[in-house]
Amino acid sequence: MTTPFYVAPEQMMKDRADYARKGIARGRSLVAMAYADGIFICAENPSSTLHKVSEIYDRIAFAGVGKYNEFDQLRIAGIRHADMKGFTYSREDVEARSLANNYAQLLGQSFTHEMKPMEVEILVAEITDTPGHEQMFHILYDGTVMDETTFVVLGGDSEAIRNRLGATYSPGLSADDALAVARSALSGDDRTIEDPDLEIAMLDRTRGRRTFTRLET
Repeated sequence: MTTPFYVAPEQMMKDRADYARKGIARGRSLVAMAYADGIFICAENPSSTLHKVSEIYDRIAFAGVGKYNEFDQLRIAGIRHADMKGFTYSREDVEARSLANNYAQLLGQSFTHEMKPMEVEILVAEITDTPGHEQMFHILYDGTVMDETTFVVLGGDSEAIRNRLGATYSPGLSADDALAVARSALSGDDRTIEDPDLEIAMLDRTRGRRTFTRLET
């Protein structure tokens, strides 16, 4: 009878985290920030059909980086959850905080119990009618949730992009200024990202009930 190969739990968790981080880092990055009329989301994405940013509900957006098929499954699950809650109770009861908690549980369960963790980072963003009350929930591959109010960076070389964004971001930016800041943060000093390689979407409180809009580049 052979003895099962033993791996310490700490080492197993470290290996899973390293695996997930490496997979996410190979992808292109995404930035989101509060701007004058809501939340501005910009991703480096050369595909015109495989979107990283989508609408979840009236005032809620979803964004993901990493393996497309994995974060798209999470997007669909979020839409179903929001539709069911809005139908059962009311549209006002659907909120980003609840969605973020559900996503955190799904990702945490996958990270702890599955052989391969999900190679994704996701963002759930929500706006209200009041400027300055934007909510952005950044959820990591292991279910960790971070609550951001100004800007957030997902995937790729996130540390360098976050530093560049922090140096140029200021509250109350217009949509055009937000685009310029996002493009500069994503591209850095050594390259230029052309318009067709950007996916841009906004939660714009001036649009009424359906606040999500996608900009063509």
